[in-house]
Amino acid sequence: MKNRDGAKGIITLYKSKQTVFTINDIALLWREQNRNNLRVRIKYFVDKGDLIRLRRGVYAKPEYDVLEAATRIYTPSYVSCETVLRREGVIFQHYDTIFAISYLSRNVTLDDGTKITYRRIKEAMLLNTIGLERKIYYTIATKERALVDMVYLFGNIYFDNLRGIDWHLCQRIARAYNSKGLEQKVNSYF
Repeated sequence: MKNRDGAKGIITLYKSKQTVFTINDIALLWREQNRNNLRVRIKYFVDKGDLIRLRRGVYAKPEYDVLEAATRIYTPSYVSCETVLRREGVIFQHYDTIFAISYLSRNVTLDDGTKITYRRIKEAMLLNTIGLERKIYYTIATKERALVDMVYLFGNIYFDNLRGIDWHLCQRIARAYNSKGLEQKVNSYF
């Protein structure tokens, strides 16, 4: 590999605000059509420590955003459940795992040890944007969407702090799930 081409490639990735890249993202940014050349270049940067291999076909800058990683491995997906509720002070328990909603249920451990749990919901709700916030490179649930997701997935559960919850938004989200049982469970919390 020519050193100048190599430096140019990593600089292109580092200039991007994106921190997690699939192999296809890198191919587009580097304008590399030859898959063998692409793999050799990526391996070179991984060996140098300029890129981290998170799992097969997914790479990141050394200081990557774990929430971005969680939503890039399986798409469509969004960060939700315990991860959001803990950040928002609705639950107090600490979890080292990142929780996301996707089209499948799966536990993933990245090559650097980060754990991500994907929980499956029906496709119509996965693609419904009510109660979701779009950040630059990932999507995250509001505390209301995360609360309704948890009730949908686990039934009646305990939440430590329900102050500050927008119950009207919770009702709208629950209605979008098209389940009277879910609506009743969500309504029972207030």
